[in-house]
Amino acid sequence: MLKVGLTGAIASGKSVVGEMFVALGAHLVQADRIAHSLMQPGEPVYNEVVRHFGRDILNPDGSVNRSRLAELAFGTNSLSSSRVRPDSDTASPASNKPARVEELNRIVHPAVLRSQKEWMDEIGRRDPHSVAIVEAALILEAGAAKQFDRLIVVKCTEAQRIARFAARQKLDLESARKEVARRMAAQLPEKEKIKAATHVIDNSASLDQTHEQVREVWGKLHAEAA
Repeated sequence: MLKVGLTGAIASGKSVVGEMFVALGAHLVQADRIAHSLMQPGEPVYNEVVRHFGRDILNPDGSVNRSRLAELAFGTNSLSSSRVRPDSDTASPASNKPARVEELNRIVHPAVLRSQKEWMDEIGRRDPHSVAIVEAALILEAGAAKQFDRLIVVKCTEAQRIARFAARQKLDLESARKEVARRMAAQLPEKEKIKAATHVIDNSASLDQTHEQVREVWGKLHAEAA
């Protein structure tokens, strides 16, 4: 089995590219979904996050309000109360609080990395000649590159990242620009990710052109796995 990491800057199109690989026959898991499941009430990660960040990050039903947690993790005005995520209730003001993203990552990343490894091991047992892809924004930042045989980086222009993030979060472009800049500050620069990549997919043109690149990379990955 070939273990592949799929990463890139915020709103670069990782999920779109991941779906294209799945359509070609790859197995895929998203680190965001793993993290979301680990932060369900009763889970050890949930308990640690609440202990560190307080019960103010919780919705009335006890689930984590991701907008409130993002405000504390990324600092002042991160998805402020006038620009909340669609899956949240209301967000509390950030009030010039410093970023605590490293604190959050120290709690969440180890558990996510363990879950990723367990998933890949299970895929390997079931399908020894498969390609298992983990989509995650912070593979390099979390020191997880060693888990993978190959690393794919998806890239696009800064303007595209901002426009895509604005559309996804229902923000105006200026608010999106500030939020993207804030979140990118917690990531390696795109050029550093590209240096570490085995394959780079340019998602700045048409989807057909992206798909063509995906098919080319898939041919190489599939051959290696076989």
